[in-house]
Amino acid sequence: MPLMTDLREQFPSQELSRVREIAKDVSQAGGRVLCVGGCVRDALLKIVPEEFDLEVSGIDPEDLRALLARKHSVDEYGKSFGVLKLKDNPIEVSVPRSETKSATGHRGFSVDVDPHLPFPKAAARRDFTVNAIGLNPLTGESLDPYDGAKDLDARILRHVGPAFVEDPLRVLRGMQFAARFDLTPSQETIELCRTIDLEGLAAERIFDEWKKLLLKGKSISLGLNFLRETTWLRFFPELEALVDCPQDPEWHPEGDVWVHTLHCMNAFAEKRIDDEWENLVVGFSVLCHDFGKPLTTITDKNSRIRSPKHESKGEAPTRSFLQRMTNQKDLPEEVVPLVRRHLAPRLFYNDNASDSAIRRLARQVVRIDRLVRVAQSDMAGRPPKSADCPEGKWLLDRAEELRVKAAAPQAFVLGRHLIERGMKPGAGFSPILEECFEAQLDGVFTDLDGGLAHLDLILKRTSTDV
Repeated sequence: MPLMTDLREQFPSQELSRVREIAKDVSQAGGRVLCVGGCVRDALLKIVPEEFDLEVSGIDPEDLRALLARKHSVDEYGKSFGVLKLKDNPIEVSVPRSETKSATGHRGFSVDVDPHLPFPKAAARRDFTVNAIGLNPLTGESLDPYDGAKDLDARILRHVGPAFVEDPLRVLRGMQFAARFDLTPSQETIELCRTIDLEGLAAERIFDEWKKLLLKGKSISLGLNFLRETTWLRFFPELEALVDCPQDPEWHPEGDVWVHTLHCMNAFAEKRIDDEWENLVVGFSVLCHDFGKPLTTITDKNSRIRSPKHESKGEAPTRSFLQRMTNQKDLPEEVVPLVRRHLAPRLFYNDNASDSAIRRLARQVVRIDRLVRVAQSDMAGRPPKSADCPEGKWLLDRAEELRVKAAAPQAFVLGRHLIERGMKPGAGFSPILEECFEAQLDGVFTDLDGGLAHLDLILKRTSTDV
C-alpha cells in the first residue's frame, strides 16, 4: 500500500540527506534500504523522528559493515543480530532476520540473519502493525504488508501476528504506545496479551517501558487501562489494589482510587516540564501517591469513607513497586517523601503554616516545587470538581521567599566550624549541629554569621553546664 511521497518531509533534512546517501551507496552495491519501525510511524503522525532504523536487504552483513565504514564510525554492538549503529548519527542499520523462540524472557531467541529475506517475512517479527511499515527513502514508496497505516489512521493498536506472544516485553510496549499515540488496542490483541506471562523480564527492561509511559505518554490513562484490560495489573499488585478501592463520593465524585489515579496521571502529563529527572520523580510520585489507601480505607460510624494515615502507609508499597523495577536507589528515596507528604500543601494552606513548618517540609521532601506538582495533579484528578489548587501557588510563593522552593535548606553551621573552635571530631558533634540546624529552621538566624553566633552561645552554655 503506497503512502504519500511527502512523508519524507517529516524527516529532519540533515538526517534525511544522510539516510539518502546511505541508501544510494547501498543501491549502487546492489542492495536496498528501507526506513522501518518508529521513524516511519512517527512521520505518519507528523512527529519529527528522533532516530532512524534502516533495514538493508540484498547485501551480506560483512559487506554492509565495510560499506558503512567508508564514511561512518560503526559500532557493532549488535553484530550477531545483524545490527550496526552509526556513532556519528542517530541511525541504526540492520539486516533482515527471522527469530525463533529458544528460551524464556526478552532475549530468549535464536536469530537467523538473512539479507535476502522478503520484507513481509522480516516485518512479521515486529510487535505492532503500526511499527511494521517500510519506506524507501529514495523513491517514497512504502511497503505495508500488515495495514499498519490503516490501523494508525484509525488509532488501533494491533499485533502483527502469532509471534507476538514470544516476547513478553511487547505487552509493556503496548502500554506505552497506547499512551503516547492515543491508540485503542484491538480485542484480539487484548486477548492475546492475557495469555502472556512476565517470564522473569529483567527489571531494567520493565523500567524502560515505564519511563517512556511517564515521560512521553499523552494519555497515560490509556496505557494503564491497557494493563488492566490485559490482566497485567497482576504483575503490579500495588496498582491492582487501587481498583475498586472506594472513596468518599463528596470529595471524590470521579470514582474509586484507580479512576482517580488515571485522572491524576493525565493531569501530570499535561504539565510536564523540560527536565527528564524531575518529570520521572514527580510522575512516579503521582502514580504512587495513594498506594496507602487500600491499606487504610474504612467506613466510619457516620457511613463516611475515610483513609486515615494513607500518606505514611503508602511508603512500603511505593518502595516495593519501585525497587522491583529499578536499582536506582535515588529514585525511591526522592519519590517516597512526596508520597508521604502529598496532602501537606492543602493542610499548610488551611492552617497558614509558619515559616519554620515550611522549612521543615522542604527538608523532608527536598523540593517544594515537586510537591506542588504532585498536589496539583492530585487536585485535578477529581472531575467534575474544579482542578484549582490555590494552595500550590501559596506554598510556592512562601517557599520562594524562604529560598527553599527547589532545594532543601542547607545548614549554615558545619563540622568544620566546631573544629575551628578547638573541638575534636566525635559523637559530640551531631547533637550540637542538629541544635544549630533546628534553630536555623525556626528562623533564629538567617545567615552564617548568625549561625556562628548561635553556635558560640551553645558552646558557652555547654561549658557552663559542665
